[in-house]
Amino acid sequence: MTAVVFPATPAPPRATVRDWGALAVLMLPVLLVSIDGTVLGFALPSIAATLGPTAAQQLWIIDVYPLVLAGLLVSMGSLGDRFGRRRLLLLGATGFAAMSVVAAYSPTAVALIAARAGLGFFGAMLMPSTLSLLRNIFADPQQRRLAIAVWASFFAAGAALGPIVGGFLLEHFWWGSVFLMAVPVLIPLLVLAPIFVPESRDPNPGRIDPVSIALSLLALTPIVYAVKSLAKGGDVLSVVLPLAVGVVATALFIRRQLHRPDPMLDVRLFTNRRFSGAVAVNLLSVFSLVGFMFFVSQHLQLVVGMSPMDAGWALVPGLITMMVAGLYVVRAVRWIAPSTVVVWGMLASAAAYAVVAAFASPESTLAVLIAFAMLGVGIGAAETLSNDMIVSSVPAEKAGAASAVSETAYELGSVLGTAVLGSILAGAYAANLVLPAGVTGAQADTAAETLAGAHHTAAQLPADTAAALIDSAGHAFDAGVTVTSAIGVGLMLVAAWIAHRTLREPSSSAERTAAQ
Repeated sequence: MTAVVFPATPAPPRATVRDWGALAVLMLPVLLVSIDGTVLGFALPSIAATLGPTAAQQLWIIDVYPLVLAGLLVSMGSLGDRFGRRRLLLLGATGFAAMSVVAAYSPTAVALIAARAGLGFFGAMLMPSTLSLLRNIFADPQQRRLAIAVWASFFAAGAALGPIVGGFLLEHFWWGSVFLMAVPVLIPLLVLAPIFVPESRDPNPGRIDPVSIALSLLALTPIVYAVKSLAKGGDVLSVVLPLAVGVVATALFIRRQLHRPDPMLDVRLFTNRRFSGAVAVNLLSVFSLVGFMFFVSQHLQLVVGMSPMDAGWALVPGLITMMVAGLYVVRAVRWIAPSTVVVWGMLASAAAYAVVAAFASPESTLAVLIAFAMLGVGIGAAETLSNDMIVSSVPAEKAGAASAVSETAYELGSVLGTAVLGSILAGAYAANLVLPAGVTGAQADTAAETLAGAHHTAAQLPADTAAALIDSAGHAFDAGVTVTSAIGVGLMLVAAWIAHRTLREPSSSAERTAAQ
């Protein structure tokens, strides 16, 4: 008998020099968005001193950008699949640069919040485009994982560069200069992207669905608002009503996607336990990182007394560990199961929060920085692998929608990190603040709202009273840090459990069938 020889499956094409050039170009918007996230936290004390925002406005200055971004990511990812991911990237870059100038010259806290919302709108065009373009450019799984590791590492690089460049700008210029950094980053992108980055889109796109776009916005925004209200101790109506609107909109969105022949987002992806588990790990990882960054920048500047530049340099070792961990796991998963790496990464992050909870005090600078390095190892490893699992689970033509899910988890984690941990920290700070004698009612209200407000109030008081207020405010702030760090430990343990239960490779045919 003649043996039947089946043709071997052709190996996926390897990346060319131009493809690696495209990766370098696509890192520019990633770097920009990452810088924008960390530099704003360092600029917040300067913004607070100049514009005088309330505690709620301070949170909204940070939150409105990722909130708008997260609400639009799925829609923008779907539009990129239909109209071209590179085209959407260039449109977003142009708008982002323009809104950065508007934000830099905002005269009031309300105007800055509005400008940040505009940045979120155009930022939603940038991020799904970068990850989905990488999914289509790098067909080889090993090279794609390396490209995604570089993508994740540039988030860490931007986080490292933001405080340093931002610290320099804040020491020599006004706070608005941190937003103008976007312009010199985006101009090379607009020039080089048409040269190196190939256009890609879904060859069989569905129709635009305005109802699904509206429902995706209504599903996220009210839920985040409800979480913020709950964390701030808001009344029942301010929590229950928006939560109900968000839940109903989410249910309607899912129902519509399930019944459409060409859904904006294939929600059936979430029935794959590895996909949904990777999304959950992604969200909780970013939650912990952003929540940590929210308080560590204020601790170093307003409690320890570092300048913005010195505080930025102090965080560099931890951010470098995040980059190294993200790149190293590409090699590590050749011998260690990706799920095992993610589990240990989450446990390292839990240990980092435990260190802060145990040692938080004005004298604890070294312990906080060691904890941040531990957190960097855990988050760097988890982010690389969870993003790779998300984008590799779908066909290349649907990469925009899957990338949008990954980015939505990232931005939702960013929103919740500041909304939940930031609000709880503010509440614990106010509860533990002991005001010295001689502080008026209006001054007491300002000092109790934020740590920056206490420093602003202290500048109006006699030296002895000011010193007592600043000392009390520092200890009250770190008491709040202890509470939020304990919450961080719990969340990272939950993330480790999710990773253990969902991300491991199925070991039997029955498990493989159930995982699909």
